[in-house]
Parts: sequence; structure tokens; C-alpha cells
Amino acid sequence: MPLIDPHKRRIDYLRISVTDRCNLSCVYCKPRTGMKMLSHAEILTYEEILRIVSVAVPLGITRVRVTGGEPLVRRGIVSFITALKQVAGLDDVSLTTNGVLLADMAELLVQAGMPRLNISLDSLVPQKFSRITGSDSWEAVWRGISRAEELGFFPLKLNMVPVKGMNDDEIADFARLTLKRRFHVRFIEFMPIGASDRWSRDACVTSEEARSIIERELGPLAPFSSGHSAGPSSNFQIPGARGVIGFISPITHHFCDACRRLRLTADGKIRPCLLSDTEIDITSPLRAGCDDAELERLLRLSLEIKPERHYLDETPGGRFQRTMSKIGG
Repeated sequence: MPLIDPHKRRIDYLRISVTDRCNLSCVYCKPRTGMKMLSHAEILTYEEILRIVSVAVPLGITRVRVTGGEPLVRRGIVSFITALKQVAGLDDVSLTTNGVLLADMAELLVQAGMPRLNISLDSLVPQKFSRITGSDSWEAVWRGISRAEELGFFPLKLNMVPVKGMNDDEIADFARLTLKRRFHVRFIEFMPIGASDRWSRDACVTSEEARSIIERELGPLAPFSSGHSAGPSSNFQIPGARGVIGFISPITHHFCDACRRLRLTADGKIRPCLLSDTEIDITSPLRAGCDDAELERLLRLSLEIKPERHYLDETPGGRFQRTMSKIGG
């Protein structure tokens, strides 16, 4: 029986966080100080993750996205991706990265069969990038993006989180990247996860505001559909452009009714909803020697507690226990 939750949503997409460690400290993702990292023993092994995936795929999981923290910092990540690609019934494996290590690893990812990348980039200005991320790695990230483009990664998605007073003056510049390059530039509304001390609705640039800025400077956007996207992005193009502009609106226009995702955190918790702290521990039974039937039961249990929608309006400021870097986005 496939994974269908009480709200009739068919779950076919699993996001897997392989580490909570990251080589950046983005202001909207995690605090710069005082953050305790998971120990090596607390993190699921690759073999444990592959076992969970092997149980999930016959239940209808066909797509997996590998996330972090920053997944490329974990040793053996390319071999793990290679193993994931060999799981029968898994149709799509993709990766989200901040791009810092990408230039040196992009060719290895191609050899592993990885055609799709999401790269987080919140500024095209090195000095501003440093303020946002706490790192002087802009040049390394841009080299990684350029190398991935050169190697033919497609679609190559650039994720930008616009925040008022921080980088919202670059929205049109990001959109201009799509004029001559096949980038999918996606503007994601600022969410109160791991940033409750910095988040407010006033800081959030809504999708409507971002679109208005782009259209004011570059003209009307035309709806775009690739015909096979199952993600939350509403996509458009500047007429005649090579690339695509997308808007992801978890704050102003939640897409909960079409959510098809479960998340597996690095420490082995099944998280049915990004914007809810409700989780199911899968590590303890796994390491106690449970059989595959028990793993299936836990996956199905996660559907029973998957909420119909998020409740950000009822929990102002977020108040989430985990930061985004510990969830995997």
C-alpha cells in the first residue's frame, strides 16, 4: 500500500540530511555561536540511510534529495550518492549545496550520475556575501556554479532568500542571470527557522514583492512550465530569456495541500513537516535491531501525524527547536 496521508496526499519525495555541519553560517539558517554539533555516533551511517531508503522505495518514494547542513563536507558523500543511484525504483536523486566545495567535486558528482543541483546563493556581491554567510567564500561558490554549468548540470537551480535591508536590492540582478544563462533562479520567502531572533514578517520579502521588483525593471513575466515539476515553485520567464525565475512562498501562499515530502534528519528523525517540531525517532529501533516491517510502520506512522498545513500564524516568530541546518531544509 503506497504512502498516502489522511489528507489524501501521496508521499513520494524524501529529503535526507546527511550532516548538520556546514562551512557557512548564514544569518537565516543558524546562529554564529553557541550551536552544538551532533557527534559522529549520533549521525546515521550511510548504510543505515540506505536501509531506510530501501524500505521507503517500495512504499512509493521515488525521489530523494540529499541535503545538510552542507552535504559535501561529509566524507564519502560521492560514494553514498553513487549507492543511492543504484537503488532500484528510485527515479531521481538530487543535491542541495552551498557551492563552496563544488568546483573540486562537480566532476565526481557527474561520474556518480548526479544531473541536478540546487545551489544556495544570497548575494552576487562578495562583501555582502561575507556579511550574510560569515565567510569569504564567494569566489569559491561562483567557481563551483560556473564549473557545474560547464559540466552540463541541468536544471541548475540557484536559491536566493531575499531579506529586507540585507540583499533585497539584488533581486533584479539575480533575475538578470536568467537572460543569457539556463539558470533556474528561485526566490524563497524568509522563514522563521533557526532565525527566530532575526525573523519578522517585516523582514520577509514576499514573492509578490520580489516579482513586482523584477517586472518593474525587466518587464512582465510569462508563466513557465517544464511539464514535469513536482516542487513548490511557481515558475516564470522573462520573454526571450534562456533561464527560469521561480517563487517559493511558504509564508504568504503555503503549498501544504500539495506537499509530497517527508524529511529524514541527520540524527535519524522522520520529520513529516518542515514547519513543525513533531518528529519520529527511527535511529533507536534501527540500532536495536528492528526488522524492515518496523521501519515501514514508523514511516506510515509519520503520515498519521503529518499536519494538514503549517501553523506559522499560530506560532509567531517560529519558536522551532531545530535550526534549518539541523533539519535539512
